[in-house]
Amino acid sequence: MAQLAVLGHPVSHSRSPAMQNAALAALGLEGWRYQAIDAAPDAFEMTVRELAAVGYAGVNVTVPHKETALMLADEASEASQQIGAANTLVFDGKRIEAHNTDADGLLASLPESPRDRRVLVLGAGGAARAALWALRWEGAQVDVWNRTPERAEEICAELGGTATLAPRQESYDLIVNTSAAGLGGEDPFEHLPLSRDGFAEAQTVVDMVYGERRSPLLKAAEGARAAAVDGLEILVQQGARSLEIWTGRSPDLDVMRVAARDW
Repeated sequence: MAQLAVLGHPVSHSRSPAMQNAALAALGLEGWRYQAIDAAPDAFEMTVRELAAVGYAGVNVTVPHKETALMLADEASEASQQIGAANTLVFDGKRIEAHNTDADGLLASLPESPRDRRVLVLGAGGAARAALWALRWEGAQVDVWNRTPERAEEICAELGGTATLAPRQESYDLIVNTSAAGLGGEDPFEHLPLSRDGFAEAQTVVDMVYGERRSPLLKAAEGARAAAVDGLEILVQQGARSLEIWTGRSPDLDVMRVAARDW
């Protein structure tokens, strides 16, 4: 049996096990299993090395471990090195290989290329790093806002883009929320530099936060007839790319979407 997992803290809310196990079953990989494992920051390295030692094929890594995951790798993809974070680890014995599928997952979720578009990224964590790197790689002009301005300035100094203190919501073609605002059920508009009625029809709005219901951010965007992309679609796209890395097989995206949404 080949074992896979997602490591995070907390991680009980993750839909990755339902999604990935459905994909594995659809591929006929009956001996493969994927589970969620809660790993606190002080136990993360030990957990990763133990899973590698007992024969796991690999793991996904989510908040708050993506930057630490890269540091544990013996070998890392160019994308994960440039982003400075990894969300996918492959184990070969005790050897650890790091990848980042968040960047490809975001780009695959967009309705059109971001090339030459004005983009606002909200947040400055691991997901923001992947978004900033991917969008600039594709030729977008990217501004970054974070509640702690210094963090926005730091990732822009590393990856490009421009830190902004007071973004003008209506001036962007694409808005990507990578922050946790709204994750706990709170009103994201109380924490982000956006107004509920400030979206426009020509915009695309991405919210990496997902839950049982459509996020308030995406509801407001859809109310303005903007294109809306939720975190579940990005989860599906990046998860599919992780599964391809581990198994060498291309999973059925529709199977993954249904499993993720019906969780």
